[in-house]
Amino acid sequence: MKSRVFFIDLTTTPQQNIFKKIDKLLLKAELNDIIDDGDLVAIKLHFGEKGNTSYVKPIYLRKIVDKVRELKGKPFLTDTNTLYVGSRKESVSHIETAIGNGFDYAVVNAPIIIADGIRGKSYEMVRIDKKWYKEVDIASEIYNADSLIAVTHFKCHELCGIGGVIKNIGMGCATLKGKLNQHSSVKPFVRMDKCSGCMRCIQWCPVQGAIVRVEKKVKIISEVCIGCGECILPCRDGAIKIEWNADTGSIQEKMVEHVHAVLQGKKGKFAFITFLTQISPACDCYPASDIPIVGDIGILASKDPVAIDQASADLINNQTGNRNSKLSGNFEPGEDKFKGVYPEIDWTVQLSYGEEIGLGSREYELIGLV
Repeated sequence: MKSRVFFIDLTTTPQQNIFKKIDKLLLKAELNDIIDDGDLVAIKLHFGEKGNTSYVKPIYLRKIVDKVRELKGKPFLTDTNTLYVGSRKESVSHIETAIGNGFDYAVVNAPIIIADGIRGKSYEMVRIDKKWYKEVDIASEIYNADSLIAVTHFKCHELCGIGGVIKNIGMGCATLKGKLNQHSSVKPFVRMDKCSGCMRCIQWCPVQGAIVRVEKKVKIISEVCIGCGECILPCRDGAIKIEWNADTGSIQEKMVEHVHAVLQGKKGKFAFITFLTQISPACDCYPASDIPIVGDIGILASKDPVAIDQASADLINNQTGNRNSKLSGNFEPGEDKFKGVYPEIDWTVQLSYGEEIGLGSREYELIGLV
């Protein structure tokens, strides 16, 4: 049976603005089925790194928060601390960054609670017995929430090809230990002939000694590197590469298993809302937002994480690519835009594996709302 994915485009009139259309989408999302009186409702999102502007805007989150309050739930906005060195490495800076990006209580009408504690070490162990893990650790406040709404900004991702609901939950609800385990098979290296020795990668690297100076250039020490991949985009020379091998899909499969761990404890009390706006060529974890690869498309809602990610990717691939963006090819409608940015990555691995373990279905019915 095909999963239902609801969709609104971004066309508006004075009588039908985007907020009224979001109200219709939230009605179809059937949040009343996942929220009981007094439920603590985790709204999982990405607050955006300081300097990034492509994250989901706070004024949209306010509509979702108000709907949760209307259903007598108790909403809080949440995310986990980052593996890399940035403005969201620990909870104090994370909350300050979120407020600086507009997620103030006065705007969103909900508190911010960082889900894995002040330094990313607060978790609950969840038994899953899957291919990669027998058990995984999930951020405490995600685990302990009664309901979960994942609000996702869909974009490209430099390690997974796409950054959708699976990435938002699978990596975004893991603690630092979980993030590290997911990245453990990814080892970048430096093309010495391209390196200019700017040393920006060393400033971004979270592990002292993983990147070292060698004759006015840099070298990655594989034995020390934790495989987070966060040195790739700061490199202006394109000198840092990934050794793509037969195991490259492991990070995607590990994310999927973390999603399974999060959702199995919610007993159907979850929903997903995805924004196809400012579809950037890289994750919102970077302190900048590049030119979108396609134009803005719309907003989706579903209760199937695999279906909504598949539908999002299909909608993006059916657009005409922006030739002024990081796209290097696949500009025509129907061509793979994510391969046009990261040709080495098979982003469908996460969807196929999600379907394989029963997380959801790649078959969907896209239901447009007017």
